[in-house]
Order: sequence, then structure tokens, then C-alpha cells
Amino acid sequence: MELHSLTNTPGARHRRKRVGRGCGSGMGKTSTRGHKGAGARKGHKQKLTFEGGQMPLVRRLPKRGFNNAAFAAKAHAVNLSDLEKKFETGAEITIETLVKAGLSDNKRPKIKILAKGELTKKLTVKGVPVSASAKAKIEAAGGSVA
Repeated sequence: MELHSLTNTPGARHRRKRVGRGCGSGMGKTSTRGHKGAGARKGHKQKLTFEGGQMPLVRRLPKRGFNNAAFAAKAHAVNLSDLEKKFETGAEITIETLVKAGLSDNKRPKIKILAKGELTKKLTVKGVPVSASAKAKIEAAGGSVA
């Protein structure tokens, strides 16, 4: 194959339709827009779902189910590795101390401590949801979960 032998496959490229260039072109006078009405005017755009006046498909099909994803409160994950970095041995961890340490913000309604990372410090967790594996790691390090 050489560059000079490359051609387009038949039907791959089309000439641009030149409308409004005289009656001899076959697309003169109304320029393929028909006679009068909104479609013949400039700036007219039909609604994407418009089907010529018949009931659109989106309205013919029934609405089913329920989805609360937009309003569901998402828990903000705090890992044990984050607690290891931000807190000293013997510290008490509450939602307020997590916000002060910059591990969460007041905009998030829920916080949960997860077991990712290692913990060597003895920490006391109060009033914060903790996963089962994180609880086991905290207690193995000598801390407690209340």
C-alpha cells in the first residue's frame, strides 16, 4: 500500500448540500424547509423528544421504581492510617476531634472509621461508627471502642 493509492470507500464522503442557490439546483426557493410554519423560520429548534405530534415514547412508557441516590447521606471514610498520622497515643476520638484534625468537615453528616492501614497507638473511639475489622485492630493495639 502506498500513499498515492489510498482512496475513500464509496459512500464514505458526501458533498455538502448547498441550499438556496436558485431553482435549477433543485433546492432553491424554500431551501428544503417546506412552506411556512415554525420549521421554515430561522432559529427554530424542535424539542429532542418531539415525534410529529404523536405521544412521545418517554410519555408512553410507564414510570417505574424509586431511586434515592441524590438524597442518600453518604458516609465519609476515615482510615486507621489517617488516625495513626493525626493523633497521639491515648487520644480520645470523637466526631469533633476528627473535624478539628481535618479528617472530615461539618458538611458530611456521617463518618465511619475503616480498617485500611495499620494502627500502633492506643486510641479511644467514642460516638463514631467503626467497621468490625477496624474495631478488632483498635482493640489489638490496646485501644477501645465505645
